[in-house]
Amino acid sequence: MVRSIPIVDFADYASGDATRQHAFVQAIGDSLKDIGFFALKNHGIPLELIQQSYDQGDAFFGLPEEQKLNYARRDISHQRGYTAFGVEHAKDNPAPDLKEFWQTGRTHRQGETPSYPANVWPNDVVPEFESIVDELYNQMESLSCDLLSACSLYLGKSSDWLVEMTNHGNTIMRIIHYPPLGDDVLEGAVRSSAHEDINFITLLVTATADGLEVMDHDGTWIKVEGDERYIIVDSGDMIQNLTNGLFKSTTHRVVNPSSNSIRRFSMPMFVHPRNSIDLTPRPEFIAMTSGTADYQSITAGDYLHQRLVEIGLAEN
Repeated sequence: MVRSIPIVDFADYASGDATRQHAFVQAIGDSLKDIGFFALKNHGIPLELIQQSYDQGDAFFGLPEEQKLNYARRDISHQRGYTAFGVEHAKDNPAPDLKEFWQTGRTHRQGETPSYPANVWPNDVVPEFESIVDELYNQMESLSCDLLSACSLYLGKSSDWLVEMTNHGNTIMRIIHYPPLGDDVLEGAVRSSAHEDINFITLLVTATADGLEVMDHDGTWIKVEGDERYIIVDSGDMIQNLTNGLFKSTTHRVVNPSSNSIRRFSMPMFVHPRNSIDLTPRPEFIAMTSGTADYQSITAGDYLHQRLVEIGLAEN
C-alpha cells in the first residue's frame, strides 16, 4: 500500500458542531504529532483567487532579470520582494535551489509601528499584483489562525494561545517559480533540497505540478500529488522547539521533474511568531515527551536570523 499524508476536512471545524470540531482538532494534532504534515480539504480559499495570484507571479517572473532585481531587498535578508534564481540553498546543501521567488507579508496599517518589514510591490510593472496577492495573503492568514487555534486546543491550551504569539509576527507568503531546468544543472542542485521549515506552521497552496516529497519515519519518501482542492499544512522548527518535539518538523523536498521543460509554481505561507517570543521548550511538553529539554532556549527572532544565515539569505 502506498503511504500518503492524512487528509483533514476543514468543513468539520467550520461547521459549529462541537463533535465535528473536536474530531478536527484531534485529527490535525495527531497528524502533526506523527508525520508533521496533513492535507486540508474544503479550506475555503477561492480557487479563482489562487489562480489569479499564480497569474500575477507568472507576469512578474516573466520580466527581464535586470528589471526583477530592482525589487530585491538584500538589506532585509530578502524577507520582502524578489529573490533571484540560485540565491537560497538548504541548510546542509551548498548547491543552490533551482528557484526564484517573491515574498510578501502583512500590510502595514496606518498608525502601527510593526517590527516586521514593509511590503514591496511591483505595481509599476504588474499593476494588479498588490491587490490580488494581498487579498490571498489576508485570507490565508485568517485560515492559519483557525489552524493555530485548533493546534492550541490539541495542546491543552486556550484557543488563542498560539494565535496570540503570531500577532504582529513576521508571517510571509512566497510565490515560488521553478523554471524549466535546461541542460546545465549544477551537480547536487534540485528545485528544493531536503529541508525543514523554520516557522510555526506552513500552509502550502497546492503547486501547479508534482514534485513535493515528505520523508517518512523509515527514511523513505512520500510523494504528495498536486491537487488544487487541498492546502498542504506542516509544522516547522519553531513549534517543534516550543513543544519539545511533540509536533514534528519533518524533512521534505521538491525533486527535479522527469522533463527539463516542466515549470512549477507554488505558494507557501510561513506562519511566524513575533521576534520576542521565547521558544524554550515548555515544561508540560517536556513531561509529555522525553522528560528532558531536547531543544534550545532561544527567541523567535534569533532563531529566524540563525536559519536565514544558514540558508544564504542573511549574513552574520
